Amino acid sequence: MKLKILTLLFVSLFLVSCGAKRKSKKASNKSTPKKEVDVTPKKVTPPAKKYSDVKLQYIDTYSEIAMEEMRRYKVPASITLAQGILESRSGLSELTRKSNNHFGIKCHRGWTGGKTYHDDDEKGECFRVYKHPESSFRDHSLFLAERTRYADLFKLKITDYKGWAKGLRKAGYATDKKYPEKLINIIEAYDLYEYDEKVLGKKTRRNKRKTEKEVSEPKFHSVVKGDTLYSISRKYGLTVDKLKSINGLDSNNIDIGQKIYVSY
Repeated sequence: MKLKILTLLFVSLFLVSCGAKRKSKKASNKSTPKKEVDVTPKKVTPPAKKYSDVKLQYIDTYSEIAMEEMRRYKVPASITLAQGILESRSGLSELTRKSNNHFGIKCHRGWTGGKTYHDDDEKGECFRVYKHPESSFRDHSLFLAERTRYADLFKLKITDYKGWAKGLRKAGYATDKKYPEKLINIIEAYDLYEYDEKVLGKKTRRNKRKTEKEVSEPKFHSVVKGDTLYSISRKYGLTVDKLKSINGLDSNNIDIGQKIYVSY
């Protein structure tokens, strides 16, 4: 009798053990499935475009804004871009980097925006501060369009960038006697008049005839590896200071591909 009871107890324990193992196996099959691998290609940010010429970078960055200002206020895009390049040193000047002032516009009477102080014609002069570059471009357009001393500029043909360059100096925008030549040089070196044509939707007729002097004398030098302002000045019979003056340079730093004017 005792033997039967022991046998039944042993069989019961064996069955319970097997059932537990099968249950455990089923439970393991119901474990949390692994997450599927995301094979969707991630958006790759293309590398920033590299420029060998800081002026080209400035033009690519702000040409659309300059054209929009031309549409709204009739200031040639070529003039806006050339002034921006010259006044801001292609966006690298301290005034531009810290204050978004691309055109060297001073505070003047009635200015209620931000202000900063730099030495210019006089020590500690007040210059305007903008939150965004676009605000500087808009203020430049308004600065010219709303002041009577610039009224004669708007009587010129909008494609007459040479007239505009000379008119700006005459109206007192800059004290530099070479200001018109510097603007014209930049416009012609980088074909900025093409942005005027793009706004107008047509090509303008230009006098392609060059004088014998213009044909024989190169107008600009494209910088190649190994060039310095000194080597370029020697090549064209100029001084380093003359080259810097013609090109509106504040330092001797130049970049490969940069166009350096060697004559007016």
